[in-house]
Amino acid sequence: MIAVTVALDWTPNTNHAGFFVAQNRGYYKAANLNVTFLNPAQDAYKSTPASRVANGQATFAIAPSETVVSYNCQPKSSAKPQLQSVAALVQSDTSAIVTLQSSGLDRPRKLDGKVYASYGARYEGRIVQQMIMNDGGKGDYTEVTPPMLGIWETVLAGKADATWVFMGWEGIEAKRKGIKLNAFSLEDFDIPYGYSPVLVTSKDILREQGETVRSFLAATAKGYQYAAEAPDVAGELMCQMVTDTPLDQGLVIDSMQMLSEHFLTRDGLWGVQDKTRWERFLDWLSDRQLLTTSVQSRNKVEGVTASLDDLRLGKAGEIIPRDSLSSDALFTNAFLPQGR
Repeated sequence: MIAVTVALDWTPNTNHAGFFVAQNRGYYKAANLNVTFLNPAQDAYKSTPASRVANGQATFAIAPSETVVSYNCQPKSSAKPQLQSVAALVQSDTSAIVTLQSSGLDRPRKLDGKVYASYGARYEGRIVQQMIMNDGGKGDYTEVTPPMLGIWETVLAGKADATWVFMGWEGIEAKRKGIKLNAFSLEDFDIPYGYSPVLVTSKDILREQGETVRSFLAATAKGYQYAAEAPDVAGELMCQMVTDTPLDQGLVIDSMQMLSEHFLTRDGLWGVQDKTRWERFLDWLSDRQLLTTSVQSRNKVEGVTASLDDLRLGKAGEIIPRDSLSSDALFTNAFLPQGR
């Protein structure tokens, strides 16, 4: 059997449901694939999912679309490979910047002077800053980087005022616990966000292992189609498959009932990405001068990397011309079943 490794973007959750359904129902085995999932909890998120593809530890990684943008905007001296998105896990943006209702922070502009718990990503802080400014604020806030897998808990514990979550997971968890949230979606504040999460791989893998990629995506598509049609059963199957970080079945099923409406296109297809959506996000990043050469680091090296504070203050290197970055280089539908 052909070995395929998928680096998850978070501990197993319902964004990943189709993968676990495909494994449980034998879709991967039928395609002669031996699929392994890398849970970031295994190393406390010391390695990002995309870096695992870049260094050869994984065939695929799950990441937001801005990770793909970042890997295609590396300095010329960088040895990192360019990555490409081959499928959108969900068709709608189910993420939001959230605060606790009890905090009184019911508008993004009220985050001025507050603490945002960050994942430390290259564009994240500046996207949040732009949301605050679009709502009439100054975009002046403190960006902290707690341990990755504890970010949500920092908000619940009152150690941070806001963070970015998936409403289909943390949002459902909060609702089940009676925790009321203020949720600010990016679209509501004039940010044409891209797909998140997406499945990414390297262009070398696409060139050298194209048939394996096609087989994996075809089997995965069947998993997500099953999850969309039978969300409760799919949730139960997922709970059976995930043993390293046991899941709350009630949370999973409630989440699946919400997400099942977002897995597929109106035509019942999984994974399809729209060029216009990618272009709108790239245009927005460029118009706001967020496409810049500096790469973020939690341990800044002067002249080589930038701190998150630097990025928000505009100390982000040179502007990358919009016409140098084509969406065709960032995503492809060609390896999906309908792209054959």
